Amino acid sequence: MEDTKGPGGRVSEATTVRLLGVQVGRVAPLAAGEREVMSGIHKRSVAGPVAVGALGLAGDEQADLSVHGGVSKAVYAYPIEHYAFWREQRRSLGLAADLPYGSLGENLTVQGVPEADVFVGDTLRFPHCELRVTQPRKPCYKFAAFFGDPLAPRKMVQTAYCGFYLAVDRPGRIEAGQAFELVAGPRQTPLLALFPSSPGR
Repeated sequence: MEDTKGPGGRVSEATTVRLLGVQVGRVAPLAAGEREVMSGIHKRSVAGPVAVGALGLAGDEQADLSVHGGVSKAVYAYPIEHYAFWREQRRSLGLAADLPYGSLGENLTVQGVPEADVFVGDTLRFPHCELRVTQPRKPCYKFAAFFGDPLAPRKMVQTAYCGFYLAVDRPGRIEAGQAFELVAGPRQTPLLALFPSSPGR
């Protein structure tokens, strides 16, 4: 995807930009080593339109609002292009490599929107709602526990395959299979400029 603005601030696109999957999840217990914690990282795919409000998708929950959720982190998107890397990581550990959409804990599985091409303030314009990029996802121990790989957070940092959080600028509805536009914002802060250089930072 080229970093250029077209009419109306739209970013010129060299690849298909599409929403492949929509996932939501309720808070549930997660085994993290010898303890059990609550997490909303378990996501399931939803067929058909899903309502999008100021705090995210209908039916979605977050356990710790200090690090997930809220107005600025209402929705989490992840590029499908990174799934091949994570499948290989699972295979190397002898784990099942069949990863359905939502396996990285994301609400939206997107195609054609790599983190390196995204800036804070860019907007994902869907037919019936608009979501604004706010910050990258910073991995924690819950991701390691959920994914079954203690080094998963470090690998996410090393690759910068982090995905990004979105605020809801225009509530409405969203549905898997929709095409959308990446509309340029101020383009002053690249998304990855906010990504940590090491886990836990």
